[in-house]
Amino acid sequence: MRDTRESRLLLVLLVAIAFALITVDIRGGEDSPVDGARGAAAAVFGPVENGVSSAVDPVGNAIAAIRDSGERHDRMAELERQNAALKAKLGSDDRNRSRLNQLNKMLKIAGEGQYGIKGAEVIAIGAAQGFSWTITIDIGANDGVQRDMTVLNGDGLVGRVTTVGPNTATVLLASDPDFTVGTRMEGSDELGFASGQGDRPLRVELLNGKAQIKKGDRLVTFGSQADKPFVPGVPVGVVSRVDPSGGDLTRTLYVTPFVSFSKLDIVGVVVQTPEKDPRDTVLPAKPKPTPTPTVTVTVTPGAENAESTESAESAENSGAPTDGESQQEEDQ
Repeated sequence: MRDTRESRLLLVLLVAIAFALITVDIRGGEDSPVDGARGAAAAVFGPVENGVSSAVDPVGNAIAAIRDSGERHDRMAELERQNAALKAKLGSDDRNRSRLNQLNKMLKIAGEGQYGIKGAEVIAIGAAQGFSWTITIDIGANDGVQRDMTVLNGDGLVGRVTTVGPNTATVLLASDPDFTVGTRMEGSDELGFASGQGDRPLRVELLNGKAQIKKGDRLVTFGSQADKPFVPGVPVGVVSRVDPSGGDLTRTLYVTPFVSFSKLDIVGVVVQTPEKDPRDTVLPAKPKPTPTPTVTVTVTPGAENAESTESAESAENSGAPTDGESQQEEDQ
């Protein structure tokens, strides 16, 4: 249709009629006079609307799917963040529980030996001062740490302090080849000197070459003059092998240390020595031996005769001569 004066008038007239119908419909309410026309229009245009709706729905669904997918992605990302935070928290809790157990064990040793200790955390492992088996701890001179102080943990002897800084200190481990400590055997009080051998058992030279030592015996530190560098009674290890004496003046033992030097975390520096030697009281309780099961066999008095009767019956059934038949044959 061309844009003419007549077409404009027709458009204005149609708009006016539309407004008039809308006004009549609203005022009529449920008894609106245009209900019939609206129903007819719905019958005519309804199928067309359904068809258009069906054609458009996939596009709408796709848009909704993309929107929902984004929301799901956000939710999954949030869940992943929450899971990661939970795992980190659980891991932290596990580590805290482990360190708490280490601390409790160390405090127990300190209490039993009456050692005054300063707790410390291992912050580095390595050849900080030219030694091959050393650790660095996070306390130093400002915490009262001095050179040649004993270092222990919840299992036993760790080493001795060699270098002290304001806030850190270097500890020479008992496993170092340059490490030597005086030892005393549990019960027998046999004295010796233990030396580190790296990742191998400690080597102990007993002063008494005829000492009666066996596998499983345990050692503690003998102590030093003025308790430096070693306080007495700290658990050292368990005898794992004993070399034959061979008439030597000393006797060589190999001792598995109580401390695992590759798993050090919480340690304590003995800053106050005990008033008296704790002797063997700091050693852990010995494990109870596992009972060996025994089997008891009971033999009844007539069992042997029954076996002889069964053997004779078997011989008769098989045609073999019995003892009596054999004797008769010999007499003939």
